[in-house]
Amino acid sequence: MTDPALRPDRYDLAPGLNISRAVTGLWQIADIERTSGPLDPEKGADDLAAYAQAGFDSFDMADHYGTSELITGALLRRHADPATRPRAFTKWCPAPGPMTADVVRAGVQERLDRLGVDRVDLLQFHWWSFEHPAWLDALHEMTRLRDEGLIGEIGVTNFDAAHLALALADGIPLRSNQVSFSLIDRRAAGPLAQLCARTPARLLAYGTLCGGFLSDRWLDQPEPVEIADWSKMKYKRFIDTAGGWGPFQAILRAARQIGDKHGVSIANVATRWVLEQTGVAAVIIGARLGEAMHAADNARLFSYALDDEDRALLQSAFDLTTPIPGDCGDEYRKPPFLTASGDLSHHLDQMPLAHSAQPIPGRRDSDRVLSGSKWEDIAGYCRAQRVGQMIEVSGTTATAGHDRVVAEGDAGAQTTFILDKILAALSALGAKPEDVIRTRIYATREEDALAISQAHGRVFGTIKPANTLVVVDRLIGDYCVEIEASALLQS
Repeated sequence: MTDPALRPDRYDLAPGLNISRAVTGLWQIADIERTSGPLDPEKGADDLAAYAQAGFDSFDMADHYGTSELITGALLRRHADPATRPRAFTKWCPAPGPMTADVVRAGVQERLDRLGVDRVDLLQFHWWSFEHPAWLDALHEMTRLRDEGLIGEIGVTNFDAAHLALALADGIPLRSNQVSFSLIDRRAAGPLAQLCARTPARLLAYGTLCGGFLSDRWLDQPEPVEIADWSKMKYKRFIDTAGGWGPFQAILRAARQIGDKHGVSIANVATRWVLEQTGVAAVIIGARLGEAMHAADNARLFSYALDDEDRALLQSAFDLTTPIPGDCGDEYRKPPFLTASGDLSHHLDQMPLAHSAQPIPGRRDSDRVLSGSKWEDIAGYCRAQRVGQMIEVSGTTATAGHDRVVAEGDAGAQTTFILDKILAALSALGAKPEDVIRTRIYATREEDALAISQAHGRVFGTIKPANTLVVVDRLIGDYCVEIEASALLQS
């Protein structure tokens, strides 16, 4: 028998976690159940069993994908040996707020109960706004539950490279980051791929077929006027942002030419290209239970490989497109919102803030923000203060809670955390990143200047406030960097 680790269709995501490189995604269960009602778990398990028997024995779901966890749980109960049963990846997507040990344990326990298992193979964590620092608290609590044996491995979803690097630098043993990745959306081939090349973290790619648009069905077809399918609504936004229907058709024609050469479909070419990218462990291919499996077509992914000629042909088509802006996950957090429903600003505006502003006694038209640092009371200062339209943010370090140093020794990761803290304080005072007019950075090592500057540029690259970066002998505490900011409200 061939060692699974040596097979081209398998991947060791972690020791003891060998997965199919074509993971079966169950997000469409939620769509099916919106119209038909809950699926019968045993009948759904029969459908999943057919995928597993065809070699696609790894399933991805989430707490909000309808009854996907219950259906998968019914499948898992049919396998007595946890070592040989299908692999179940699920996601926990809590609303931003305090992530205490009890809150995190309850979220994990619900996943265990719905799956009917003692340990989740891979539990993936999603967080909406990094300005609320509880995401890192949650991941540390998940790490403790992993040590207890309730979680096999920890992953995240829709994290950009900066925050994935921050989590890793702070000691979170992340194995995966689930992100959009396709011939249309190539953001994951940038900083995330570079991070994967130097860390154990790997990518689980979804959206590889852009909701079905990257298929022979759409080659040389007119642009659709009305789209009722939520998935296609989402990925049509990606196509429009990447330059529109014309450049999209150029990609389809290039993929068709490559498919003719290898005897495979456009979908195979699109998926194979993603599988060959740096850091990609697997692609996630959606399944509509009870409908055609496409198992034979998916198996062709591993019957060939792209060559230099193929990649050059695709690159020529890529050159006609406009790159999707930002990094992975940005589509959920800031414009352009590339989701099925479009603009999410109303949703994000309802998210709880990390801090609240307090009026300053005896002073008109002014307020301040306290972040909870023990030094604010000892030294008598606040994190940020607004007087009229002007806001000043105190020197801020990478401190979590009262006194824990975040990402000790990593200046770039600390800068990312600090800027999130600064933006959170500004948000509490009604300001946005665009309102920042000056930043001042104090670093302890000259060799960290590039990493600090890159983290600063990720936030302020288009805003470009006035900036000063100086190297100092040392900072109080085990910090690499400290940052101040000034902002001017525009209205």
